[in-house]
Amino acid sequence: MNILGISAYYHDSAAALLCSGVVVSAAQEERFTRKKHDERFPGNAIEFCLSANKIGAQQLDSIVFYDKPILKFERLLDTYLSYAPRGFGSFVRAMPVWLKEKLYLKKTLKRELSAIMKCCEEELPPILFSEHHESHAASAFYPSPFEAAAVLCLDGVGEWATTSAWFGEGGELKSLWQIDFPHSLGLLYSAFTYYLGFKVNSGEYKLMGLAPYGRPSYVDMIFDNLIDVKPDGSFRLNLKYFDYCTGLRMTNQRFSDLFGEAPRMPEMVPTQREMDLAASIQVVTEEIVLKLARSLRRETGAESLCMAGGVALNCVANGRLLREKIFSDIWIQPAAGDAGGALGAAYAAYHRYRGQPRQRLQRTDQMRGALLGPQYDESTVLESLDAMQASYEILSDEELYPRVAALLASEKVVGWFQNRMEFGPRALGARSILADPRSTTMQSQLNLKIKFRESFRPFAPAVMQERVGEYFDLNLASPYMLLVAQVKEQLQMQPEKLASGLAQLNQVRSVIPAVTHVDYSARVQTVSEEQNPQFYRLLNEFNQQTGCPVLVNTSFNVRGEPIVCTPEDAFKCFMGTDMDYLVIGNVMLSKEHQRVDAVDRKKGALALD
Repeated sequence: MNILGISAYYHDSAAALLCSGVVVSAAQEERFTRKKHDERFPGNAIEFCLSANKIGAQQLDSIVFYDKPILKFERLLDTYLSYAPRGFGSFVRAMPVWLKEKLYLKKTLKRELSAIMKCCEEELPPILFSEHHESHAASAFYPSPFEAAAVLCLDGVGEWATTSAWFGEGGELKSLWQIDFPHSLGLLYSAFTYYLGFKVNSGEYKLMGLAPYGRPSYVDMIFDNLIDVKPDGSFRLNLKYFDYCTGLRMTNQRFSDLFGEAPRMPEMVPTQREMDLAASIQVVTEEIVLKLARSLRRETGAESLCMAGGVALNCVANGRLLREKIFSDIWIQPAAGDAGGALGAAYAAYHRYRGQPRQRLQRTDQMRGALLGPQYDESTVLESLDAMQASYEILSDEELYPRVAALLASEKVVGWFQNRMEFGPRALGARSILADPRSTTMQSQLNLKIKFRESFRPFAPAVMQERVGEYFDLNLASPYMLLVAQVKEQLQMQPEKLASGLAQLNQVRSVIPAVTHVDYSARVQTVSEEQNPQFYRLLNEFNQQTGCPVLVNTSFNVRGEPIVCTPEDAFKCFMGTDMDYLVIGNVMLSKEHQRVDAVDRKKGALALD
């Protein structure tokens, strides 16, 4: 049985294909169109999923969309009527799109799908619709390694739900309760993202990265004024401080008055006050997540927890949840945002609608290391590079790995393009930029000369899975870079001078300073030989040469650009940065041997994000 899942028309559109209940392909549309967070119909992603598996309309049993547009329209109308006449301008802007396209989504989907599959609309299989949080819950539970688990979904908003609890066992997934719009933990976090000058639905991870520079001195003010949290974790926002129900802004003048200033202008250097606000909303978020988790543990008696929704990408909160030991084990969907909704919708159709039993793998999840996207053979790589007049050499495995490890050990920065492209927001060693974590200058070098992004943002370590306990306070696998843990105390170093704010940036804090944040934390990725053999082999070779089984791993892109998808994307990005080397499969390119005018791309960020 083959089921195609689709998410689209809000942000991060994607497609995923299940064959006999197993995910075989998944990809986000942005990787093909090169438009970050592309929300349009994911025609390229669908085409990839079907062609890679040689499946046409006749071989598909169902197509399923990740939310229900009629329910979402009902929520919009209800909200506009509740606040009328406020929000009239927003209402007028939103309605044409709804009346033209979104209300008749099945018709739109049929038209788009029949064009891609080169068939009549009548030849398409049935199109189903899953609820938004049902898709999130299914994406969290069904591919997890657990037979039974509690499931917690947290995001901005779907149709109505913003927070939902579920219990999964075998092929069953039971809804327990939900908190509805406008009361939303995701929108509260996004309100602070907006207020601190970052882009909503994009800059939340910047806010998370800024938080360790601050002190949580506004926590009481937030709890006293913005949100009422009950002992069981349920909450209500004080909507007097927010504008998202009636307009295009997240916060209003009353919010600015509460915190003493207007929203920060984008690109201004963050002040200590703004760092303190970031630290405060991070603490508030963690406290609420912990309360919700404790309630869910008591209610279900489950030993394990699965999570999805955009808030589940808050790896600092996830790490705190792990340390509190409320559940014995935690699994988080690597594509926890709306892109993963495509996969969840397909799982929901397979198990809940089609009644198919669940196939659970022993001791591991079904996500295949999230390596579910396109892969390119060497002849295709060479064809692309030749077309761009690139200079390269082809190495055997025996030559390649020692050479790349030696380059990294000499503080060269390497673009690493291997295997199938990752599904989800993280680069996990298939489309990555790699560097030496022992370097004291690498963090600033990568931010300013390679990624062209804010100087305060930290970089993540990738570590051989069996060595993670030597470097971090973490005793389980973190293959998707969704858990934050402290660097081991014995590896930490105290800065000679006390500093605050961004002055902490260039202080050396451990033996792996390039991946140690100012609070000694790190967003850890563990790498196993089974899930990612090429990346594991490189880590192992670097360890043999240096005694360090850790590398800096950051996504292969620059600011404002989606992670690279094709060899051509990789070469263009390589030429637009100060990266030293690029490795695509067994093909190695050195920057000094390339023509400066090889690609029509200036050095620097592509856009603000």
